[in-house]
Amino acid sequence: MPYKKMRIETRKRVGYLILDGGSRFNKLSVTAIRELKRAFTQLEAADEVGCIVLSGWPGESFAVGADIGQMRSFTPLEGLQFSELGQSLFEQMERCTKPIVGALNGITMGGGFDLALACDIRIASDKALIAHPGARLGIITGFCGTQKLPRLVGKSRAREIFLTCDSYGAAEALQMGLVDRLVAADQYWADVITLAERIATMPSRSLTWAKQLINLAEDTNLQSGCLAEQAAAALCGSEYLGTSKSVCG
Repeated sequence: MPYKKMRIETRKRVGYLILDGGSRFNKLSVTAIRELKRAFTQLEAADEVGCIVLSGWPGESFAVGADIGQMRSFTPLEGLQFSELGQSLFEQMERCTKPIVGALNGITMGGGFDLALACDIRIASDKALIAHPGARLGIITGFCGTQKLPRLVGKSRAREIFLTCDSYGAAEALQMGLVDRLVAADQYWADVITLAERIATMPSRSLTWAKQLINLAEDTNLQSGCLAEQAAAALCGSEYLGTSKSVCG
């Protein structure tokens, strides 16, 4: 079944999931979220893909959040179901066995901001603009932003972002820890491709374990996390290096 709100391209073991809603802004409608879930399932299952890039390149926006026009018609139950749908997408992304690079090429707001938070690495163009403006519209995100953002930048910064609805340029977003890299627009896509292709050359098993263990660190104590890492290291060593003898001889 063809996609209506995005397209997929695969080159050199990188799967590019390009948001393309057909207008200036990529809105996270029910259809778009369902298509994203299907697209990530497709790319995760593809043996020829070692890394996934999510972007709105070369458009004006990465994603601008929920379709407000659509939300106006929701009953409370439909609103709850919409939040559940969005959260299931972000959980799917975090559980995905392949690294996901969020290439924030432009406007990244509201639910689009939450979508970016579900990516493993975020690279911003210097044209990117990031905000969570829901409070100004009389709404609040249902896509986990109030829970994930404090874990990333701390409660004080998260309060500022949600309560002021201010917009932040790419340089300030980098300083705050909202993004991991900042690249000038004229070399942006080339740098995204270079990074993704480099990640995609690495053994997929070790990438999967590294991603899952780092995610686990947010929700477990140090001792339990270290025990999980021991088990993963043993499995990786025996499978990739071909070791079969025990460490005790």
